[in-house]
Amino acid sequence: MRNLAKTSMIAAALLATTTMAQAADVEVLHWWTSGGEAAALNVLKEDLASQGIGWNDMPVAGGGGESAMTVLRARVTAGDPPTAVQMLGFDIQDWAAEGVLANLDSVAAEEGWDAVVPAALQAFSKYDGHWIAAPVNVHSTNWVWANKTMLDGLGIAQPTTWDEFVAAMQAVKDSGKTALAHGGQPWQEATMFDGVVLSVGGADFYRKAFVDLDEAALTGPQMLEAFKRMETLRSFTDENFSGRDWNLASAMVINDEAAFQIMGDWAKGEFLKAGEVPGEDFLCFRVPGSEGTVAFNSDQFAMFAVSGDDNLAAQSEMARAIMAPTFQSAFNVVKGSVPARTDVPNDDFDDCGKKGMAELAAASESGSLVGSLAHGHAQPAAIKNATYDVITAHFNGEYDAETAVQELYNAIQAAM
Repeated sequence: MRNLAKTSMIAAALLATTTMAQAADVEVLHWWTSGGEAAALNVLKEDLASQGIGWNDMPVAGGGGESAMTVLRARVTAGDPPTAVQMLGFDIQDWAAEGVLANLDSVAAEEGWDAVVPAALQAFSKYDGHWIAAPVNVHSTNWVWANKTMLDGLGIAQPTTWDEFVAAMQAVKDSGKTALAHGGQPWQEATMFDGVVLSVGGADFYRKAFVDLDEAALTGPQMLEAFKRMETLRSFTDENFSGRDWNLASAMVINDEAAFQIMGDWAKGEFLKAGEVPGEDFLCFRVPGSEGTVAFNSDQFAMFAVSGDDNLAAQSEMARAIMAPTFQSAFNVVKGSVPARTDVPNDDFDDCGKKGMAELAAASESGSLVGSLAHGHAQPAAIKNATYDVITAHFNGEYDAETAVQELYNAIQAAM
């Protein structure tokens, strides 16, 4: 707290001079390394380049960001943090508590962030009332991506219930194709679990289990059903799923090798980069049973405390660029996500993007918007990682559903 306040005073004192100072390059640590993600990130690089700000790229592969956080810890420990770091949820708060993040209040006030960023995102963008991160987007995890050509060829309509979804996957499997493309990594299995839990009990149950950590919810019949549904999904994957990256699973759907993938809306970027058209080549819909609910996560760039007028100027301009409505539209059109601002028009978004924006707004209005457990927006890292261990062990056959329910509760209790 003391360090954050000190940083705030320094930033305020230098603000007037930094706007006139020549901006330095920015060093940015992130895990956007797939084709669609890299294309989206290039929008930000080009935006900053137009202002004379260079970009020193520091990519660390790994879709969940765990490897990036390990690299970041080493950099901070060595006293050499990057300018900005892609972060999710409670990770931002944990770093802010260490007093190493910069204060963005001046830029936020100038640009009016308080009025346009949803409160659910501000809960992670601010620490002790101060802005310490700039949200780039809002993703949601409970999506299904489907190969429309394959479904049409098999006479399969878009499923609207869980039973219809299972029947559709069975029909694909019977045809000799892979029904469910999946990458066997803990964060990917947890991402599927987000949607499955919502399909069983909706937002209220999800919130009781993963936000309130209610014992009855964690150990009751609905959680048992969620694990049984994960077993069903496991039966429709191919034998080689273990260790596969998420974008390679997306490629299976794109390349007519698989019919469905359950993955966050960053997957759409892979379809778009491959020239696929929503509604013609692929379908996007919520995990059947979870309609009306949205499990969200928001990529944000946390700014680390830097010194020197040029570095402060670059950092301020990067934060300003991230939050500009034109950038929020251009970036999220490519990325597959939706803007972190509520005042960005949907004109440039495709059908899936428009659907995502409308569903996010509706879920926020109805109280059916929940933070993703899989992506660190429901619980801090210790509890998130404890659930990963159980979910992935169960998915790989180490536990049956009944044992998994009890192990999940025990793991969460041990991590608290």
